[in-house]
Amino acid sequence: MKDQKTLERIQLMHPKLRAEVATIYDEICGALRGKAFCRFAYTLRTFKEQDDLYAIGRTKPGAKVTNAKGGYSFHNYGLALDIVLIDGASASWDVKKDFDGDGKADWMEVVAIFKKYGWEWGGDWVKFPDAPHFQKAFGKKIPDLLALKNAKKTDPQGYVIL
Repeated sequence: MKDQKTLERIQLMHPKLRAEVATIYDEICGALRGKAFCRFAYTLRTFKEQDDLYAIGRTKPGAKVTNAKGGYSFHNYGLALDIVLIDGASASWDVKKDFDGDGKADWMEVVAIFKKYGWEWGGDWVKFPDAPHFQKAFGKKIPDLLALKNAKKTDPQGYVIL
């Protein structure tokens, strides 16, 4: 099943990634044949939105959700996305659940598809594992992206030129 919110969020990705992310999403929809579907919960995030998330668990109530301030997340450049599986009306971050009964965890099916296209999965991170997170940065590091943004090396929509 195609999710309208996900289709809209794909259009917020960096222009260099949009077609690839749409292809990946098509493959995900083909792989998940059960009652659950994949939603891209976050794609592009403004610096302010990032700062608001960073404040959670620090100056705002709640558990920490990110270690990145505004400008220091690949989301801020349209180069990252987070997923969630939706089972009916409920969100699931269970990486082991096999909603479609094909003998493979649905989450891991999604991971395999992203990895096939060369994306980095946050679930592989040792220091701060982030299972919903995927990113593709074209060899750029955060300081590179921030320097491009600060130097106004951006396209008319404000995305850094890669």
